[in-house]
Amino acid sequence: MRWVWLTLAVWGALHPTRWFIAWFAQNGYSWSGLFAAWRANPATTGLMWDATIAAVALTLWILSEVRVRRNWEALAAIPATFLIGIGCGLPLFLFLRTRPLG
Repeated sequence: MRWVWLTLAVWGALHPTRWFIAWFAQNGYSWSGLFAAWRANPATTGLMWDATIAAVALTLWILSEVRVRRNWEALAAIPATFLIGIGCGLPLFLFLRTRPLG
């Protein structure tokens, strides 16, 4: 199952990035424009908040798990979550969490 998590993390990094690249190609490299698009209508605003809340919850879970298990590598999932997305960060954390601890 461990390698399924890694596969999902890679997919969660590559697939959404494709759509962001397409958006930037169409609209120019504008972070403010991207943030405005996330608030374009109630559906996209709801999805943005859903992903934000999930990312915060995942971060708190990672921090609490790292504190107990001392699996410091799992901290890499936090920047992956906020810089790439929760579709990458969550499966990456599960991949790192399920590694054998020595």
